[in-house]
Amino acid sequence: MRSICWLLLTICGSLMTSTCIAQEANPQSDLISLFDGKSLNGWKVNEHPESWKVEDGAIVCFGERSHLFYEGDGKPFKNFHFKAEVKTTPGSNSGIYFHTKYQAEGWPKYGYECQVNITQRDPKKSSGLYSVKDVADPPAKDNEWYTQEIIVQGKKVTLKLNGQIMVEYTEPDNQPAFSTSFERRLGEGTFALQAHDPASKVYFRNLTVKRLPD
Repeated sequence: MRSICWLLLTICGSLMTSTCIAQEANPQSDLISLFDGKSLNGWKVNEHPESWKVEDGAIVCFGERSHLFYEGDGKPFKNFHFKAEVKTTPGSNSGIYFHTKYQAEGWPKYGYECQVNITQRDPKKSSGLYSVKDVADPPAKDNEWYTQEIIVQGKKVTLKLNGQIMVEYTEPDNQPAFSTSFERRLGEGTFALQAHDPASKVYFRNLTVKRLPD
């Protein structure tokens, strides 16, 4: 009887260990996919919806100014690790907003923007925190996919391009508004992609986010 009990305990212990190992080996299990690769389900476009389409598993922006807001999760994002693959074309400009919220038209008033721009004339380049902590020479090229990460934890923002840290920014207490027209403060909100102008064509794919503890 003791042998049987010992055998059962050994089997149970092995199963628990295997489960833990499987969970550790699958860190992707708590990722939220923001894009199904086929449609804009879960996203809401404001002005000029014709500026957006899905092509070959990617979200493509190309046209008049427009912003595409993620609305697939009813809970706002506060602390998170966002990741997406991005591809610019020569002379294109775009952006990834975070801690923002839907608005019907205009440049997003709330949240921060991670710049997307390799060769467009704006000197503020990809993986910069737009007009807060800019990047002048990102290690990326037009017509090639690069990985953009945005990590927010408390008051700290980290931006990575292809795994390389480009920006580390800690928002000061009592952060003033960016201007009278914009509220550039960390809080909570959603994500938005930007169609900047008719000369800018940019691709986004494999958009995911992981919520981080408060």
